Amino acid sequence: MHGELVVVDDVPGEFAARVIEAFSSRPGESFALALSGGDTARQCYERLATDGAQRIDWWAVDVYWGDERCVPADSPDSNQRLVREALLERVGAANAVYPMRCEEGPDPYQLRVGEVGRFDVTHLGLGPDGHTASLFPGSPALDADPGRLVCLNSDPNSRNPHPRMTLTLSGIARSRLVLFTVAGASKREALQAVVDGADLPAARVEAERVVWLVDREAAPR
Repeated sequence: MHGELVVVDDVPGEFAARVIEAFSSRPGESFALALSGGDTARQCYERLATDGAQRIDWWAVDVYWGDERCVPADSPDSNQRLVREALLERVGAANAVYPMRCEEGPDPYQLRVGEVGRFDVTHLGLGPDGHTASLFPGSPALDADPGRLVCLNSDPNSRNPHPRMTLTLSGIARSRLVLFTVAGASKREALQAVVDGADLPAARVEAERVVWLVDREAAPR
């Protein structure tokens, strides 16, 4: 496991505080934020929209995705829709929004990520199987060439539906700060495995700084 594990009572609140702090201390004028999906992510973005309404200049924020399901943008399974509903529609605007579009293939997003240089914050979750973004145990994306930042991927174990587009481990590594948010007893076993050194996708994430924000139900022993 790479990074710092912090057990907190309020994962969405701590997530929002960390993003606000990162925005305040950003090295440039703009702020590149890569987001994810899932129930915990929705709660985090709703909290960020509330707590960051006055403390973040959203016209300086460029929004990216760490992964996306290959479904229509209005599908309940779409990460784009989740971010739009939980965050973007609540804050009213962002400087630029760059959703992943599976139908275009990974190369346009690869070029876009290359132009970013570094993400200021990348938000990731943890699946019960140890996946993060759409990097699944045993999936081809885990062995992508180091120069490949974005790829198409799917779960070879069929636990997670839909083909995906995802940042690779190399793409995620271009982050100043990676924030994992992990909540609920259903994630405890996977998190314990990560802490114990199991070779799971989430355990292989590296970046300039990695922080795991974990609630007490998910916290390892």
